[in-house]
Amino acid sequence: MVNVLSSRVLLRPTDLERSRAFYRDVLGLAVFREFGTPPDHGTVFFLGGGFLELSGRADHPPQPGAVRLWLQVPDIAEARADLVGKGAKVVREPVREPWGLLEMWIADPDGLEICIVEVPEDHPLRYRP
Repeated sequence: MVNVLSSRVLLRPTDLERSRAFYRDVLGLAVFREFGTPPDHGTVFFLGGGFLELSGRADHPPQPGAVRLWLQVPDIAEARADLVGKGAKVVREPVREPWGLLEMWIADPDGLEICIVEVPEDHPLRYRP
């Protein structure tokens, strides 16, 4: 087995500054580090137990569904109000899925789908033996 010490999701947005502003100002992700020379410098954000790196540029957005982010929050209603207040586009309102999670979908500036998830108190994911 490979001994993985760290990991991150790498995104190549079509407009680096627009995406950086979305993840920093709308989603409110904290910056872990920045690298390179402004204005095209890369930014690595904290993603709970992982990292999200925005760097480089893509000519086209990712294919729909090719990449998705899954972000767990403590309160989906509070997250929704905060995100909408900051201009996030809700693609699908929060619903309780058949598997028991509360899920809401938003999109980043390139249309990348982001699932905002609340794990209810009674869900098996909360069980820690």
